[in-house]
Amino acid sequence: MGSLLRSEEMTLCQLFLQSEAAYACVSELGELGLVQFRDLNPDVNAFQRKFVNEIRRCEEMERKLRFLEKEIKKDGIPMLDTGDNPDAPAPREMIDLEATFEKLENEMKEVNANSEALKRNFLELTELKHILRKTQTFFEEAESHHHQAMHDPYLAEENMGLLGEEAHRAGQALRLGFVAGVILRERIPAFERMLWRACRGNVFLRQAEIEAPLEDPVTGDQVYKSVFIIFFQGDQLKSRVKKICEGFRATLYPCPETQAERREMAIGVMTRIEDLNTVLGQTQDHRHRVLVAAAKNIKVWFIKVRKIKAIYHTLNMFNLDVTQKCLIAECWCPVVDLDRIQQALRRGTERSGSSVPSILNRMTTKQEPPTYNRTNKFTSGFQAIVDAYGVASYREINPAPFTIITFPFLFAVMFGDMGHGVIMFSFALWLVLKEKQLMARKIDNEIWTTMFGGRYIILLMGAFSIYTGFIYNDVFSKSLNLFGSKWHPHKHPYTAKPEITLQLNPVNTTVNGDPYAIGIDPIWQLASNKIAFTNSFKMKTSVILGVSQMFFGVTLSLFNHRYFQRPLNIFCEFIPQVVFLFCMFGYLIILIFYKWIHYDSTIPAPSLLIGAINMFLFNYPEGTIALYKGQQGFQGFLVVVAVLCIPWMLLVKPFFLRYQHRYGQLKSLTFLNGSQTDDSEFKHQQLSVNSGDLLNHDQEVVHNEVGSGLHHEEEEEKVFDFPEVFINQAIHTIEYCLGCISHTASYLRLWALSLAHAQLSEVLWTMVLRIPLSIDGYFGSVMMFFVFMAWASMTVAVLVVMEGLSAFLHALRLHWVEFQSKFYKGEGYKFQPFSFEHILDYGGEE
Repeated sequence: MGSLLRSEEMTLCQLFLQSEAAYACVSELGELGLVQFRDLNPDVNAFQRKFVNEIRRCEEMERKLRFLEKEIKKDGIPMLDTGDNPDAPAPREMIDLEATFEKLENEMKEVNANSEALKRNFLELTELKHILRKTQTFFEEAESHHHQAMHDPYLAEENMGLLGEEAHRAGQALRLGFVAGVILRERIPAFERMLWRACRGNVFLRQAEIEAPLEDPVTGDQVYKSVFIIFFQGDQLKSRVKKICEGFRATLYPCPETQAERREMAIGVMTRIEDLNTVLGQTQDHRHRVLVAAAKNIKVWFIKVRKIKAIYHTLNMFNLDVTQKCLIAECWCPVVDLDRIQQALRRGTERSGSSVPSILNRMTTKQEPPTYNRTNKFTSGFQAIVDAYGVASYREINPAPFTIITFPFLFAVMFGDMGHGVIMFSFALWLVLKEKQLMARKIDNEIWTTMFGGRYIILLMGAFSIYTGFIYNDVFSKSLNLFGSKWHPHKHPYTAKPEITLQLNPVNTTVNGDPYAIGIDPIWQLASNKIAFTNSFKMKTSVILGVSQMFFGVTLSLFNHRYFQRPLNIFCEFIPQVVFLFCMFGYLIILIFYKWIHYDSTIPAPSLLIGAINMFLFNYPEGTIALYKGQQGFQGFLVVVAVLCIPWMLLVKPFFLRYQHRYGQLKSLTFLNGSQTDDSEFKHQQLSVNSGDLLNHDQEVVHNEVGSGLHHEEEEEKVFDFPEVFINQAIHTIEYCLGCISHTASYLRLWALSLAHAQLSEVLWTMVLRIPLSIDGYFGSVMMFFVFMAWASMTVAVLVVMEGLSAFLHALRLHWVEFQSKFYKGEGYKFQPFSFEHILDYGGEE
């Protein structure tokens, strides 16, 4: 809990690594993942650093591996992922890896080139085969038409030659030339129009579709083509036709004129196609064997290459000493893990065979360390909620451990329904029980990743929703009568008059009986004044929860002031804040409990809202009922004290700081800073805007043992600026005083969303599921089957998913703005250690 309550204590260390041991030592530190290196060469170009050539070699190896991965995925071969995490290879092993990848890449390129050439030949032979078949049909049809024309003069006119009557003579018919080829099917209409226009109708085109799709040897896509043959006369038309075919990317093939030659060519083509099929099969088998062998190791190869690349990227951040034999590094690391870091350095030194040990030297600095909160799979989701608002300043109170309880509880107050809570809890429980299998699947969907990462948050939200639903006695807008209703309808004076609406009149004690054991009496579901009763209960509960959480937030600021030894902040901020909040709203909470305890349905109780208005206006009309004796005088005293707290927060601290700066700096130093001797109260003030609220805080540097630093990190002497300090304190005071009022009102969203959720659930039940329930007989059963599916779908989609998301966002706002603004600055920066695990999870990105 200590580590989660405050971030880890960090220290800046200096590493002295021998050149031959540096690689192995950084490799061990990457496996450990507890060291964040600083770049000591920020002004050096990336291409001028020492290990740029090694990084280029790693990038080239990654390129080759990505090429292999693409080929493996193209063939649909599963890549074996055994979950192995091999150590980073030694630098001398890079040569072997490069040779292996070079050999595989060249082999795959050669196989692909051969396969593409074979497929191109196969495509050409296949197209030639179809041309020979289709043109044979064309020629047979032409001969039959010629024979018919010789016996029928009308057909002779219709089949006139291309150039008129003279071309129809038998002697000239043999002088017609033709070309045959294959073209994409979708280009046929445009191709035909272009031939007609360019050749002025003096060509004759016949085309036939190839039924089976053909494979493109370059892209591998299936394309549909058609065979065509064009008849013409003269060399000029021949040249024009070939140019048009070339423009439309049609492939022309030689086609013999005689039937015997065509038959002989077809036999030769079929023989070559069979031979090509055999060679293609052998080529594909060889390619498949190579890729299967590569698929077994490609995951491990990726890990090795990315680790090597990450190590050299890190080594480029180091400095060389004057002897060129030692690398110097600076890094942030947790104090409690220094022993583990030194052990990792010893392992790296031994692995490299170096005789000179690596040196780890702690440094002092005035730079603020990074924030490091250790988390596990349960707490990481809640820590992410806090970090999304802002990373905690170094060593300040971390809201995450309190968020584990308060966040799902406030969500459940707005989402209080046992049925919907069970659905949410069941889904989250399935995610938790199956987390290993689901993690192994590595689903990349963003929505799924978000839900899976927050599975423990959803689990607690569902569990708390079941509890609050039990308190509200609300299950899919219905009640559970577990303890027997305390309502006694037989005593009601109006039961004999059905025309009078039955209400639960709290004034009539003979009817109500005793209070329900736990939660709300189920009979309220039947009462027409149900909303009036639940609104009063939920509204008061929301105010109690909200003010209690704000009190807790202000109390946490006391722990920050004490830890950082700031007594002035305790006397000038914490104490007046607590007094102001108590006088304004703490007193209201006491009145709520007082009214609940001392008033029952027989005694008319005064309105708390009217009482609060009268309290601040100092106006009590005649007939005002007092809750207790001396109420008016005590409430006036509270208002006066609350008003006096405003100048206390506004003026005391700035003027005391000015007095200390002018006259009593040495005398009041201990009072201001405790045992500290720095002038952190005078550090430059900064205005920060968070979540739409002006949250202005003193940016006071935390100085523990890393408090007085390096010569190149010396900060300029800070100058006390009274106007700036006063303005900052004024904004801080105004924000807090107005925030107490606005934040208390903001917590009423707990009541509003709870009411909206209950009413939506009731409307869905009444308008959908109630219809088949009111129908008797078989028809009602059949109708229920279909209506229930619609009701269940809308329940999950609207009431669980959409309403759950709405309640989640409102709970998020209550924590970020209303709770954390009381004590949390969130001005730190996150600890990002050099970790192979993180690098591999994010695909090698640096």
